[in-house]
Amino acid sequence: MATDYDAPRKTDEDQSEDSLEELKARRHEKNSGKVDEDETEAAESFELPGADLSHEELAVQVVPRQNDEFTCSSCFLVHHRSQLASDKKGVLVCRDCDG
Repeated sequence: MATDYDAPRKTDEDQSEDSLEELKARRHEKNSGKVDEDETEAAESFELPGADLSHEELAVQVVPRQNDEFTCSSCFLVHHRSQLASDKKGVLVCRDCDG
C-alpha cells in the first residue's frame, strides 16, 4: 500500500474517533447484522441418513443383469463386459477396481 508522507498525520485520538463514526454509520445500515437464511427453513430441506422413506415409491425400473454384463466381485456394481479387467478363476474385477 502506498503511503503519502506529505499528508498530515492523525493522532491515536483522531483515529479512534474515525472508527467510532464508522461503527455508528454501519449500525444504521439495513443488512449489517442480519442473516439472509432462516435456519429452521434451511434445516427442513435436508434429509438425514436413516430417515423414514417408507412412504416413497421407487421411480426407476430395475432390469436384471444382461448377458453382456458382469458383477464386479470388488465393488459389486454391474458393468458391461468391455469394463472387465481380470477374470481369475471366476472372480470378475472391473477396470475401476483393478487399479
